[in-house]
Amino acid sequence: MRQILRHTPTSFRRYVYDKLPDNARLIGLTGPRGVGKSTLVLQKILQRDPDRSLYVDADNIYFSTHSLLELANEMVKSGRNFLVIDEIHKYKNWSKELKQIHDTLPELQVIFTGSSILDIKKGEADLSRRALMFHIQGLSFREYLGLYKGVEIAPYTLQEILEHRVDLPEIPHPLPDFHQYLQTGYFPFSHEPEFGMRLNQIISQTVETDIPLFADMMATTARKLKQLLGVLSNLAPYKPSIEKLAVEVGVSKNTLPEYLSLLERAGMISLLRDDTNGLRSLGKVEKLYLDNPNFMYALAGVGTDIGNVRETFFQNQVRVTSAVRTSRIADFKIGDKIFEVGGKNKGQRQLEGDPNGYIVKDDIEFGSGNIIPLWHFGLIY
Repeated sequence: MRQILRHTPTSFRRYVYDKLPDNARLIGLTGPRGVGKSTLVLQKILQRDPDRSLYVDADNIYFSTHSLLELANEMVKSGRNFLVIDEIHKYKNWSKELKQIHDTLPELQVIFTGSSILDIKKGEADLSRRALMFHIQGLSFREYLGLYKGVEIAPYTLQEILEHRVDLPEIPHPLPDFHQYLQTGYFPFSHEPEFGMRLNQIISQTVETDIPLFADMMATTARKLKQLLGVLSNLAPYKPSIEKLAVEVGVSKNTLPEYLSLLERAGMISLLRDDTNGLRSLGKVEKLYLDNPNFMYALAGVGTDIGNVRETFFQNQVRVTSAVRTSRIADFKIGDKIFEVGGKNKGQRQLEGDPNGYIVKDDIEFGSGNIIPLWHFGLIY
């Protein structure tokens, strides 16, 4: 732990960092691979007292002969009160032991990280009443500027963006940085060597290891998942035809919705639903996206369609603070407002004079009236 802490950066913190309460006894942090979960919890140890803390990876060989409960008991006996468990999904019966730790060791605070696909309600131990759960996604454009340009910007609300209150004097011409972000800026390791190779490894590990481990899948099924993702990378955004997609991948049309749900929960794709009853879980899937623009460039390469990239960026960034739905008139609907996303020459025709309609344009620095620059929506979180 000491060795890892010595190399933990402290100058930049993810948007979720200050949302984790200091006094909660059990906190869970989920998110896709590579978005910075491990760094965040290590920063929490540095914020507290490392002498009274312990960081451990759930995949550590120590757990071949010891249990989490044993470790927690030894910690309490030695006067430590802050336990961080990384990649909890790699530990068998993790939820059952966490429940026991929570119920029997009230002096111990625990933070655990896990895959996006983690289900705290699954299995014998339902942690939903005990654990405060937080989800973290990749860098926003605002965070990208903070991490790589040293520009500290407070998040803007959606309403502030629509009222043209965005002001960024430190970067007078943000479009070059924005377009670089779309290709390689969503993950905190984007400036490291072989970014593309590492990103493809994350995609492969998620589809071939994380999802099958969670869903108890056979290797042949995992290969179908990877094939499905490959097909979707050339189609997204895509209005799902379950029958056609099932035929192309070679799976049952009854199985395909489950596969899509697993890919969504793992942070590989995003399913855009209609506003049926206003509930995401009840809405019909109207459109399917890859999760973020970096995945689009990694999987589709030079053939990536910029129009699809723009839509993917918009829904990826805005979904953190707002429920994004489909619109019968435009590309997206948020509350009573509709949004049509396009390039700088995008016209007003599709809005049909709707007073709550907005044109979101790429390749412009400033907006006016109901025209909003696309890059502004990267400052929401």
